[in-house]
Amino acid sequence: MFAIALDGPAGAGKSTVAKMAATRLGMHYVDTGAMYRTLAYDMLRRHVDIGREDEVARALEQIRIRIVYDENVQRMFLGEEEVTDRIRTPQVGEATSTIAVYRAVRDKLLALQRDLAKEYEVIMDGRDIGTTILPDAPLKVYLTADAKQRGRRRFLELEEKEPGKHTLEETIQAIKDRDERDMNREIAPLRKAADAIVLDTTHMTAQQAADALVQMAQEARGR
Repeated sequence: MFAIALDGPAGAGKSTVAKMAATRLGMHYVDTGAMYRTLAYDMLRRHVDIGREDEVARALEQIRIRIVYDENVQRMFLGEEEVTDRIRTPQVGEATSTIAVYRAVRDKLLALQRDLAKEYEVIMDGRDIGTTILPDAPLKVYLTADAKQRGRRRFLELEEKEPGKHTLEETIQAIKDRDERDMNREIAPLRKAADAIVLDTTHMTAQQAADALVQMAQEARGR
């Protein structure tokens, strides 16, 4: 199966660009971040101490995560309960960054992510797709942008969901803090795969970035 491994820092536009490209290429978009967010969401609502790896590991034993594709849209479930829209809050995002450093969390999702790539042609985005999850993907892309621009993009997203609750300065700083954690974590840190193509979207629209990714995919497929 043809697969695209799409890595990069928070706010670079990975999910938006990947969704647009997947539709045009007839591929499934796999949002690995949503998987981690689903785990974090469940732990927050069950009041698990996410600062303790042993408690997180125990909590994982009780979580049954499912992915359902509805007209190529990835929907996240905890058991039979859909949580797709509930996992997109700043609080869940912060908790996700905390638990993502734990080996037990990554191990729980690794098989699920690889199985999806065996079943479908996928564009899979995350932090360690090209380096750890799909190291043999025929196309690896590192999607990035200036931290201030990523912060501005994330701020506009938050304003749509929670108007007036966040400032631009706070959002940019949160992006920089997230970068620091993701790049310096011990397990599967954010880094560019040696054979990945860098796509800097600082001065690109989402459509332009998607066009570039589609062209890369078509060239990698040989057509």
